[in-house]
Amino acid sequence: MPNQQLFSSHRGRSAPPADSLNEAGGLAYAFGPRHALAQLAATGTFNQTFYGEPVDQLEGIRRAADQCSPEFVAKTALYARQRGQMKDMPAALCAMLSKADPALLARVFPRVIDNPRMLRGFVQMMRSGAFGRRSLGSGPKRLVREWLEARSDEQLFRGSVGNSPSLADVIKMVHPRPRSDARRALYGYLLGRPHDPAALPRVVVDYEAFKRGERAELPEVDFRMLTSLELTREQWAQIALRGRWHQTRMNLNTYARHGVFEVEGMADALALRLASSDEVRAARAFPYQLFAAFLNVGQAVPGLVRDALEQAMEVATENVPSLGTEAHVVVDVSGSMSSPITGHRKGASSKVRCVDVAALIAATLLRRNPGSSVLPVDTRVHAEHGLDPRAAIMKNAARLARFGGGGTDLGAALRHLNEQRATGGLIVIVSDCESWVDARGTSRWGRATGVMEAFREFQVRNPGARMVCIDLQPYGSTQAPDAPGEVMNVGGFSDAVFDQLATFVRGDMSPAQWVGEIEAISLA
Repeated sequence: MPNQQLFSSHRGRSAPPADSLNEAGGLAYAFGPRHALAQLAATGTFNQTFYGEPVDQLEGIRRAADQCSPEFVAKTALYARQRGQMKDMPAALCAMLSKADPALLARVFPRVIDNPRMLRGFVQMMRSGAFGRRSLGSGPKRLVREWLEARSDEQLFRGSVGNSPSLADVIKMVHPRPRSDARRALYGYLLGRPHDPAALPRVVVDYEAFKRGERAELPEVDFRMLTSLELTREQWAQIALRGRWHQTRMNLNTYARHGVFEVEGMADALALRLASSDEVRAARAFPYQLFAAFLNVGQAVPGLVRDALEQAMEVATENVPSLGTEAHVVVDVSGSMSSPITGHRKGASSKVRCVDVAALIAATLLRRNPGSSVLPVDTRVHAEHGLDPRAAIMKNAARLARFGGGGTDLGAALRHLNEQRATGGLIVIVSDCESWVDARGTSRWGRATGVMEAFREFQVRNPGARMVCIDLQPYGSTQAPDAPGEVMNVGGFSDAVFDQLATFVRGDMSPAQWVGEIEAISLA
């Protein structure tokens, strides 16, 4: 008789054989060029990751972009900036377009390079030589000049914070022609050249008067322009009161360090702002941003302000759609998920880890879809996690993030569902997709990944079941290949993934799934 283990009968369709190895050495399915470019653009930060170096991302994005049309590169830059909320990758794609299709760059430049920090990043990349140039060139210079001309004097002055290069360095490179006496004076002021002080914009005059001690009232400038000055705690409190919602969220530790919460009523005022439903909605705040603030806030920040972040989280989850189906959310809690979500960079690594973001996504989906289950997994499933859909999302996410370490076997979660004879219409995997344990001791080729084999078995019991793999890191493979109406791979750690998830479950995604959504972006 034939070997029953090798030639056993299986119900349902067979899973496609793997065609690649991932960074951890496990079986995987390689992304095509367009998906690889989108994945890098939505997750890459040019920082060191668990399995890769910054140069790997640079080579990866250049290689993928070379295999894609300039139109898709332009659309990916728009998606990464506007939906993925990324910074460096969209600027890098614009640098590539400067050679591949200057006309396309002109069409997307104002929409991608949408603030002074993005402008400075673009200029730095253009001059680095990493994309085939060591200078801006005439076309990009014209675009930068037009960008400067489109901003008011006040906007340019308030955006002049930052270096390497500074806004003054950019102005020196492109030689913009001032169209008013105020702009001429402002350029001279920023460049440290002779200028007419009487022609300077009012905000600059107020700022200089404050620096000289001739004005008591704080000028209306970015507070980072004031941090080198000797400010009282009352003046810091004034800065805090002026700030918008996102500034408050991002600077709680700074305010504590400068005594803002010691000023009577300030803790209450800032807590009220953070927890305000109207302000949270107006700021379009999403869970990831609040979780980052929650993880970074120090003990010097009063408890009622920290509580306000949790209240804001509950409001922010209103933006996360209900899926309308029973879902099983698989959370990768393996060792590689302990790396910072935006990678390692000396002196600038985020405290938010991949596992924190994965846990947050799972806790948020559980809150909005109470009938769902959550499965933390490394080399085994941690089924006894004790999560309560009614508990605060911050608490559930923190509980999930404490699990695991070690190797990765994402297929173990699906095998667990099959052993439990679980039902449901959707499986969501949140991971860096570097599963490898299930491939040990097996023939490398001719077989599918453990995830796909178990998913096919799950579909036998649950016809029409779908699976979404949310990939948090800039690698080039997945554990389950895209299949229209069945499997979608989406990259990124912004909150855009929730909308894509809901759209896919409704059956509204194009046949190309996530890449199709990027392709549908208008360049007009």
